[in-house]
Amino acid sequence: MTSQPDISQPDTSDPKNSDPGNTDPEHTDPGDSRPPLPMRRPLSFVRRSNRLKPSYQRTWDAALGEELLDIPHGERDTSVADGFRVDWAAEFGRTAPIIVEIGSGSGEAVAHAAAASPEKDFLAIEVYKPGAAQLVSRIRREGLSNVRVAVANAPEVLDQLFAPGQVAEVWIFFPDPWHKKKHNKRRLVDAGFIERVARVLPAGGVWRLATDWSGYAVQMRSLIGASSQFRNLHAGERAGDDSPLTEVRLHDLDAISMGKEPAPLELHQARDDDGGWAPRFDGRVQTDFETKALAVGRRIFDLTFIREP
Repeated sequence: MTSQPDISQPDTSDPKNSDPGNTDPEHTDPGDSRPPLPMRRPLSFVRRSNRLKPSYQRTWDAALGEELLDIPHGERDTSVADGFRVDWAAEFGRTAPIIVEIGSGSGEAVAHAAAASPEKDFLAIEVYKPGAAQLVSRIRREGLSNVRVAVANAPEVLDQLFAPGQVAEVWIFFPDPWHKKKHNKRRLVDAGFIERVARVLPAGGVWRLATDWSGYAVQMRSLIGASSQFRNLHAGERAGDDSPLTEVRLHDLDAISMGKEPAPLELHQARDDDGGWAPRFDGRVQTDFETKALAVGRRIFDLTFIREP
């Protein structure tokens, strides 16, 4: 899952602390197929303390330049220096399908997937350094040679480290929901980010998402579904009485999970006639985070989109 917010939130009124989102005036090469670097968009994450305990620091030092990509920074310590590239065939020592997981946390999901699919290569993106250190430690402990870790801002990783159509699948499982209305603008999945994912996926490429927040689920379904570059693989499925969204709205499960007074809707208001929710992806192992979400009564929403030609 993506790192959660805390008191170390940057001052987004300062452009140096903003996640780029519109146009970078320094990125104007007409021959460059990459989209402009993001600018003045609030970051979709907030870094917590980056202090590592000694054992993780030793693992970090040993893995840097190996499992842990040594990425030169730009203005922020999560930005990618302009001009930095990765030769993925050389990095992994082979040419294989690459799956990018954004917000890998301590690596439960990506490590399980990498072990189950040794014929594929994985890039785990995580901005929280202690989480990335745990991930690297897990990779080394389990002897997984097909995983690399990038501690960097995901939009910049997609923009700068991948050529068009170079990624087979993109996974985003349980991104920070930024559930307060005033914080919705920080959500990772927005129109600009959809363009970035579309660029790195080839025709037929797969984008898998999962969230336990119904509002974010609806936003992702609507935004990505409205893009001509993607097709919902399960459009119309799990609708009406079979929709997890109908259940959440009928009982206001989101409010209950937070210990708030529920405000359930009547059936005619709660009914989700659109559906489009995917069945659980077999390759997505149930993590500790998901287990805790289920324990407090939340529902899980899976989405799968296919890149159109």
